[in-house]
Amino acid sequence: MANEDKEILNRIIGSYSVDANGLEDENKMLQQTVINLRSELSRAQKQLDMFQKPPLLVAEVREMLDENVLVRLNNGNEFFVEKGPDCPGLKSDDAVLVEQKNLTVLKKIPGRKKFNIEKFVIIDKPTVSWDDVGGLDNQAEEIREVIELPLLKPALFKKVGIHPPKGILLYGTPGTGKTLLAKAVASSTNSTFIELVGSELVQKFIGEGAKLVKEVFDLAREKAPSIIFIDEIDALAATRIEIGTSGEREVQRTFMQLLAEIDGFKSLDNVKIIGCTNRKDILDPAVTRPGRLDRLIKVPNPDKEGIVKIFSIHTRNMTVDKKANLDKIYKELEGYSGAEIKAVCTEAGYFAIRANRTKVTGKDFLEAVVKVKREEEEEGEDFMRMFG
Repeated sequence: MANEDKEILNRIIGSYSVDANGLEDENKMLQQTVINLRSELSRAQKQLDMFQKPPLLVAEVREMLDENVLVRLNNGNEFFVEKGPDCPGLKSDDAVLVEQKNLTVLKKIPGRKKFNIEKFVIIDKPTVSWDDVGGLDNQAEEIREVIELPLLKPALFKKVGIHPPKGILLYGTPGTGKTLLAKAVASSTNSTFIELVGSELVQKFIGEGAKLVKEVFDLAREKAPSIIFIDEIDALAATRIEIGTSGEREVQRTFMQLLAEIDGFKSLDNVKIIGCTNRKDILDPAVTRPGRLDRLIKVPNPDKEGIVKIFSIHTRNMTVDKKANLDKIYKELEGYSGAEIKAVCTEAGYFAIRANRTKVTGKDFLEAVVKVKREEEEEGEDFMRMFG
């Protein structure tokens, strides 16, 4: 081979050697870059996992704005935030989990309710029968017409062409049997009995009371046939005033939601409402107007016949001395409520137990009447000292 050819060949081999060395260096640089990127990816993944781990905040979607979300926290504050890739199909009122730092929406919580309803209401299937209700025959008949008949025979009302009332209001002094009547009609119709107190519907944060009302009615529809029994409804439905504190305005918002839920019921729906109050005089006329709780039923203290019936109900499982002068006991019980008559029977049983007897005498009942009356007077005096 000529020297010239050798020189050309050496130059070519040298250039390939340089290129190979450069490629090797470049390859080493690329491998190091990959290692660095993997390390960065690992750190980013750990950081992302850390953001997605509990504790996370629970929020409510208020509005969707393109790819961003307006969310509301439980304290009432609202924020405009981004959403993660695992949040398709978000809509208003959805409950979501957000990370604590930037409040980025991470995922939707399926089927979550804002309130644990069981904390505020009593859900029951009552076993009280009409035989357990004494001295309230007229009131029981009215309730059966308004509540029981439409639930058991809705087709009858459709044929006649009338709409049954949506609910009733029971009013009267404490202890006369208003709750007992409501439970009896729920039992006779095999309905779910949802009991709540009006004051429990007024919540600390703005708008929560109204949402609680909505969820109670949603629960009633799910468990229908059902009866919503609102005790002390005057705490919620008192006459509205034009100017008041923020708390009073929140009560009014909750009350308006209650009226909206009542008006939203279909005429033959299998959910009924029973309100109960000791202060009918302070109720807002809006709640008792036609189409709402428009059947007003007064539940008074029992008359003589009612006293006999209530007394027999509460003593039917007791061993009463045959020599007891029941007429004298009935006379002493005049003016007593059903709850007070029950208390007298219970106290009479305690007098017999203290004397180591199983038979309750007339004297036990008379002494129990005196004790219950004295306790009532003492409670009244204490109340007057505190608020008089």
